[in-house]
Amino acid sequence: MEQLALFSFSEPPPVDTPQDLAEKPDLSSYDYYIVAFSGGKDSCSALLHLLESGVDRSRVELFHHDVDGKNPFFDWPVTTSYCEAVAKAFGIQIYMSWREGGFLREMLRNGTPTAPVIFEKPDGTLGKAGGEGPIGTRLRFPQVTANLQTRYCSAATKIDVGAAALRGQDRFLGKRTLFITGERAQESAARSRYKSLERHRSDTRDGTRRARHIDHWRPVLQWSEEEVWAIMKRHGLNPHPCYWLGLSRASCAFCIFGGADQWATLQYIWPERFEIVANYEEQFGVTIKRNMSVRELAAKGKPYGPALASPEIARLALSETYSVPVLIDPTTWTYPPGAFGESGGPS
Repeated sequence: MEQLALFSFSEPPPVDTPQDLAEKPDLSSYDYYIVAFSGGKDSCSALLHLLESGVDRSRVELFHHDVDGKNPFFDWPVTTSYCEAVAKAFGIQIYMSWREGGFLREMLRNGTPTAPVIFEKPDGTLGKAGGEGPIGTRLRFPQVTANLQTRYCSAATKIDVGAAALRGQDRFLGKRTLFITGERAQESAARSRYKSLERHRSDTRDGTRRARHIDHWRPVLQWSEEEVWAIMKRHGLNPHPCYWLGLSRASCAFCIFGGADQWATLQYIWPERFEIVANYEEQFGVTIKRNMSVRELAAKGKPYGPALASPEIARLALSETYSVPVLIDPTTWTYPPGAFGESGGPS
C-alpha cells in the first residue's frame, strides 16, 4: 500500500439518470461482483444472498468505505476490523476506500475543496481521485433530511467514495461489473421508491472511450427484517457488536438519525467522544437535530440495557480490533438485542 497513483478523470461524466433495466440481473454475466459492505445486517444479507445464488466468490469483492478515513471519530471503531473478519471468514477480498481526513475533515471544511478519495487496489497500491473541486464551507454536522446535499455524510463519505473507486481503476474498463448495495424498502419511504436494478452512476457503457458497464443491484430491497436475520442465522454470521449493545442499525455510532436512547447510550459508554461531538454543536451554533442539542436529546433517553449490563460488549464496539468469532454454530445463533428495534434510519 505504498504507491499512490493519482487519477484525473477526463472522460465523459457518469450517467446521472440511470435507465430502467430488468428486475433481476443475469448473475452469470459479470466479470466483477462488488458489494458495498458496511458490516450492517443489510449489507451482510446482500453478500450472503449473492453467495447463496452460486456466484463464484473469487469474483466477489467487498468495498468498505471507511467513513472516518482511518481517523476514528464518528463511526464505531470496530467496524473496519469486523468487515475484514467477515471477508476472511468467507474467503473474499476486501478493499478499503475513504475520503482523506474522513468525516471530520469534511465537517470542518472552511473555504477549501472536498478532500480527495483514496482507495485500495488489488496490486497493493493506492489510487487517489478528486480533491480539486470547488471551494466550500460546511462547519456543521449533516442535517436530518433525505436531501444528500445537506445530509452530506452519505454522499461525501460513502456514495461518492465508492463511485471514485470504480472510476479510478482501469480494470473495470471493458468489463461487466455488478455493484451491490443493501438498501431495503421497509426502512423508509424514500428507499421504497428505489429500483432494484439500474445503471450505476459510474456506468459509461455507451461511451466511445473508457467504456465500463456497471449495473447497480439492490437484491434485498423487498426483504423484511425477518428475512435478513434468517439468512445471517443460516450462515452463523455473528452480527456487528453494536446490535449486541441494543442498536437496531449499524450506521455510525453517532448517527444523525439516532434516537434519544442511542445518544444516551453513547454518552454512557463513550463520554469523552460524546463531549467532543456536543462541543462541536455549540461551536457551530447549529445542532444535529435542529430543535435540540445532543445533550438535550441524550437527557430524554436512557442507555440500552445490554450496554449497561455488558461492558465487555461496549469495549469491543469501541476497540479497533474485532476479537470474537465472526462465524458461530447456526444452531446456537440467537437474535441480538437490537433486532427488530426502532429503525432510527434515513427518511
